[in-house]
Amino acid sequence: MFENFDAQLLARIQFAFTVSFHIIFPAFSIGLASYLAVLEGLYLWKKDKVYLELFDFWKTIFAVAFGMGVVSGIVMSYQFGTNWSVFSDKAGPVIGPLMGYEVLTAFFLEAGFLGVMLFGRNRVGPGLHFFATLMVAFGTLISATWILSVNSWMQTPAGFAMNDMGQFVPTDWWAIVFNPSFPYRLVHMVIAAYLTTAFVVGAVGAWHLLRATAPRRAGKMFSMAMWMAAIVAPIQIFAGDMHGLNTLEHQPVKVMAMEGHFDSHPEGAPLILFGIPNTEEKRIDYALEIPKLSSLILKHDLNAPLAGLDTIPDDKEPPVAIVFWSFRVMVAIGFAMLGVGAFSLWCRWKGTLHSNHWLHRVALVMGPSGFVAVLAGWITTEVGRQPYTVYGHLLTADSISPIAAPAVAASLIAFIIVYFIVFGAGTFYILRLMGRLPRDPMPDLDDGPIRTSGTTPASQTGHHGGKHAH
Repeated sequence: MFENFDAQLLARIQFAFTVSFHIIFPAFSIGLASYLAVLEGLYLWKKDKVYLELFDFWKTIFAVAFGMGVVSGIVMSYQFGTNWSVFSDKAGPVIGPLMGYEVLTAFFLEAGFLGVMLFGRNRVGPGLHFFATLMVAFGTLISATWILSVNSWMQTPAGFAMNDMGQFVPTDWWAIVFNPSFPYRLVHMVIAAYLTTAFVVGAVGAWHLLRATAPRRAGKMFSMAMWMAAIVAPIQIFAGDMHGLNTLEHQPVKVMAMEGHFDSHPEGAPLILFGIPNTEEKRIDYALEIPKLSSLILKHDLNAPLAGLDTIPDDKEPPVAIVFWSFRVMVAIGFAMLGVGAFSLWCRWKGTLHSNHWLHRVALVMGPSGFVAVLAGWITTEVGRQPYTVYGHLLTADSISPIAAPAVAASLIAFIIVYFIVFGAGTFYILRLMGRLPRDPMPDLDDGPIRTSGTTPASQTGHHGGKHAH
């Protein structure tokens, strides 16, 4: 029944499916590990037990998410041997050592200190326990560094030569690791992970503030999350703009697809806000656009010329519709995050951060937005690189294993069934943990009352926004 399916397309779908499941867990665990380090650091500094209580609450969630990330990553890596053996053979001399370094440095560091962080507080001193938490957080960042270096090299390959067997042979490891797009992609991804975690934490805090189950703990985590959103969302937009300029320099075809520029614009290109890509007629139907704004953003000149996909052979174009829409989803969520951060600053200034239920509802709805934005950005990056696996040097069609379509389809179906059962259950368990924030104990005399609805009096506002709203 699979004779009419294309093995290459099925292999790409399988890899996209598994990597989409995988990436959401590291994106969450990278930010959550750093958040745990901040919580424990604040507890050691301020001696406020609410930080320790929040640490204990979130460390269990981190452990589950971390475990699912490890499992999904191991499964994903096997596809290099099953479906993409030609790619592994040709690019292995470069990407193999880089991925090995990720295991030797990041994974061993995380695994070595994870047990101490999760179970060692009563067995080691507070300083060593805090050090273990810092090492776990640092390990997640090192892991992101190596993986982003590998993927960035596939986007902007450098520091290599081709041998007689058609393999990529390293000639300059510094150029390979620090390839042209790597710094931009690393910064963009790490900030995305922090924003993803911030909006999850903010959504959990908002949920418990709306239910008034644990107002002190919920208010603390909500305030911290909103600070992150307000401060980091503008930085992410700036980092994304810099990353876009780097992409224009090294992968202009990807930018053409992102912008929907089928035609070249010799005297200023419009910014197409929305529209329906028509790949057959090579145009954007029902386009809503702002004249010359794309040239201003990308070239800082209203009249700067921009080349279009009419300068690219059809067989070298990426799937325009997918790249066009995934890019807009990512950008829209980024500006929505900016709006939530601005809304939270206004509520904080008005003294209603913990009592404005409209803000809490918005934060609750925005809880999964970081995951959607990460997936949309990843789709933009990976689909926009097509038809290459190593941009400009190795075609996807030349990277696939000599494998029959029915075999790929069977494993794809198995992955879908197993993933939805296993990771669906894991996600459900995480959501259950998030809904079980223990009720606040009776507050100490110096804690002061905390309101969860209505207008917060000025005296309470100052106290809540000062000592307990970091």
